[in-house]
Amino acid sequence: MSRPPKYWAKAKKILSKKDKVMKKLIINYKDGNLRTRNDVFFSLCKSIIGQQISVAAANSVFLRFQKKCNNKINAKTVNKLSFSSLKSCGLSRQKVRGIKDLAKRILNKTFKPSLIKKMTDEEAIEYLSDLKQIGRWSAEMILLFTFNRSNIWPLQDIGLLRAISNNYKKKYFPPKKFLDKLYKKFTPYCSVATWYLWRSIDNDPIQY
Repeated sequence: MSRPPKYWAKAKKILSKKDKVMKKLIINYKDGNLRTRNDVFFSLCKSIIGQQISVAAANSVFLRFQKKCNNKINAKTVNKLSFSSLKSCGLSRQKVRGIKDLAKRILNKTFKPSLIKKMTDEEAIEYLSDLKQIGRWSAEMILLFTFNRSNIWPLQDIGLLRAISNNYKKKYFPPKKFLDKLYKKFTPYCSVATWYLWRSIDNDPIQY
């Protein structure tokens, strides 16, 4: 397990004081933390593969993709693979195009992940969303899991919305007014709150 982000311990204390539900979740799931792979290309590929399919299906496709890359998931390896070779992993045409385009843009340096470190969250989301097959949700997952940004509140994530409904006894979908209230309460540690809410519905910590 990777070390927790620098803000993690402080965030837990503050969230526990601010919110009874958070306090309970933090006590219940004290054995883990947000983990980072620190590999933007790997995480973006995993995010593209996981779009609009179940977690089980995504894991199955990703394992085939990983095998096709000989366990070397990087831009050079992917760029050398043919369209049909990638499609045979179980990827749709759109997803293959997205992954191939990402590899090319990394190699020709029209996409530079290092620039993201100096951007605000919204600037980074806009920059990542310029990539094929990457929308706001995927961009938020990258900021959360790869860059460990502290205040990501991914309201397009069905798991998060379901966890909020379950833990706060709200209907599904939770009212926008209530989601905004939680955002204000949890800021600047929405990422930590999101992680604990996810844990409440899935005992295996999510990783990209």
